[in-house]
Amino acid sequence: MAVYIVNAYDINDFEMFSKYPPQVGPLLEKHGAKLLAMETNPKALEGVPRTMNAIVEFPSENAVYNFYNDPAYQAFIDLRFKSTSNCTMVMLHQFERK
Repeated sequence: MAVYIVNAYDINDFEMFSKYPPQVGPLLEKHGAKLLAMETNPKALEGVPRTMNAIVEFPSENAVYNFYNDPAYQAFIDLRFKSTSNCTMVMLHQFERK
């Protein structure tokens, strides 16, 4: 069953953050993930939108944890931590109607 990561945060240092996407993209692919949506100028229906919003599909919950804990990801995750704030990252399981 597919699992989705919904990530939203504010980018505070665009120069530093610009080094993050080129590294994370290939690693997502390695773990079978697909970037479904990404927006840096979202239209808010409610609340305060963040400057970066993304939805990523993974084949399983294990794939999410394998990606997040991959030493290759841990090697550059500080780029995101140091260049952003107000981060929310949640994991959602695909809805199955019974």
